[in-house]
Amino acid sequence: MFTDMTWLNEPPSWRVEDDGSLTVVTADGKDFWRHTHYGFVHDDGHFLYTEVSGDFVLQATFNGDYGKQYDQAGLMLRADEENWIKTGTEFVGGGLNVSSVVTRGHSDWSVVSLPRRGGAFPDLTIRVIRTGEAVNVQYLDGWGTWRLLRLAHLPLGETCLAGVMCCSPEREGFRAVFRDLSISSDVPEDEHT
Repeated sequence: MFTDMTWLNEPPSWRVEDDGSLTVVTADGKDFWRHTHYGFVHDDGHFLYTEVSGDFVLQATFNGDYGKQYDQAGLMLRADEENWIKTGTEFVGGGLNVSSVVTRGHSDWSVVSLPRRGGAFPDLTIRVIRTGEAVNVQYLDGWGTWRLLRLAHLPLGETCLAGVMCCSPEREGFRAVFRDLSISSDVPEDEHT
């Protein structure tokens, strides 16, 4: 699927592996953020996308060589530079978090800490369920249960851009690996855990 997608802000290095996974190495100082708290606007993170219409589920599993503040990898839905959501993992204060940023002119941010397993950061599987103007973000916990991270109002229009993103605002060379990317119109029943 990755080979049929388009880059917004193509990274300096990326490749689709023999097993179908995508490996990305980031450029220096790239991010997606608008105004809030920090006062700056960044719209130069790496985003590999396809156009999707109607209601759908975007899902992937990913990991990275996290080590610098704000190293991040995950999923993104986007209407334009002022209306989007990114969600996934983000390295903050020496720990890994499940992160979500919803932007409607201004960005907000929420995080939930992820524990290390055996000294390493775990792979994370996350899905974004788009139904109309609602976006439901869920992640798989360590026991195979979908956990609600975020339910947000985000008018994206009938067709939006959907895919994987990664950024490293404090360095270059963050390596992220994505696998099992899927986009499905089979939206699950609304249940929150």
